[in-house]
Amino acid sequence: MNTRPKKMLDYERIDTFAPDKLEKLKEHYRAILELIGEDPEREGLRETPLRVAKSIQFLTQGYDHDPKEILLSAKFKEDYREMVIVKDIDIFSMCEHHMIPFIGKAHVAYIPNGYITGLSKIARVVEAYARRLQVQERLTTQIKEAIQETLNPLGVAVVIEARHLCMAMRGVQKQNSVTTTSDFTGAFERPETRAEFISLISSHLS
Repeated sequence: MNTRPKKMLDYERIDTFAPDKLEKLKEHYRAILELIGEDPEREGLRETPLRVAKSIQFLTQGYDHDPKEILLSAKFKEDYREMVIVKDIDIFSMCEHHMIPFIGKAHVAYIPNGYITGLSKIARVVEAYARRLQVQERLTTQIKEAIQETLNPLGVAVVIEARHLCMAMRGVQKQNSVTTTSDFTGAFERPETRAEFISLISSHLS
């Protein structure tokens, strides 16, 4: 007898896709399979064009989200002027040069100036920009600018560490290299404040 909770038995994954784009993408991916010498009618590939069409829409869903609106949806007055850090935010993005993933972590901090935002909104801003065709340098700056322009804090700091599969799988083929980018505004341009931020994101608190 199956004793798992009913909600587990009734679990259904729900994904949302743009129907008008899905069919066009599917046909393009079918053509790609043919161009590389594959048979899109063989058993293992019959559903691949549709699967990839759904996948690329999911991986680039950030175009449909406005990071500034995300921050404004949970903007609160608060008299707090110390550092707020959200670190180790997972990043899964797509290199715009080769459309191959880069994967890593983002560390984001800001010092409020009368307003704070929900902590989850910081992670959602990172996600909204990461789920687009990107370069790591631009991604870092976009996150910083969205927070600075929306909350007008005393300063913003963003550091991203990522492994680029375009470097590991093709080109120079260096599997263990990590790229680090950073961008700072306001108070974080002072060496002592920046050093405190770097120390805190490097620590492992239990």
